[in-house]
Amino acid sequence: MDPKVLLTSKEVHIILHRLACQLIENHGDFKNTVLIGLQPKGVFVAQRLEKLLKEDYGVENVELGFLDITFFRDDFRRKSSPLKANKTNIDFVVEDKNVVFVDDVLYTGRSIRAALTAIQSFGRPSKVELLALIDRRFSRDLPIQPTYRGRQVDAISGDRVVVHWEENAEEDVVYLINQLA
Repeated sequence: MDPKVLLTSKEVHIILHRLACQLIENHGDFKNTVLIGLQPKGVFVAQRLEKLLKEDYGVENVELGFLDITFFRDDFRRKSSPLKANKTNIDFVVEDKNVVFVDDVLYTGRSIRAALTAIQSFGRPSKVELLALIDRRFSRDLPIQPTYRGRQVDAISGDRVVVHWEENAEEDVVYLINQLA
């Protein structure tokens, strides 16, 4: 079975603008808010949002960091091959800040649980929110929900949601791939 296109480049663009506007509604000038892209794939979403907020909406105070959650995951020792860690880059204080985790796909919630643990190494945020481009809402293992969502997808457990970005795959597109077909 061929992959099904969930979001075209134009739809991704529209959704990112909507998410940026929702962030502005809730965080204003971002003086007390930081964006944290979850490595590896949430980084692309976070970078796009930062660019939109600064260039299209004139928000000057956007602080952006990247968080690697590899060794905070509850399954990192269960893999058959060693996991490859990514880089954490948070060069600001999160103590008493509003932290918005940014990821591409919210699936089981385990990555977010790991991110909640990992961020504590950088201070105690006053509030933590979650922005997900795609919310696979019927696949949770943990009671975690996004504060901001681009699109909800009802996919069976044999399906994968794959997000491609122009920066690494030459196009912005989201696919639904049936693994069982």
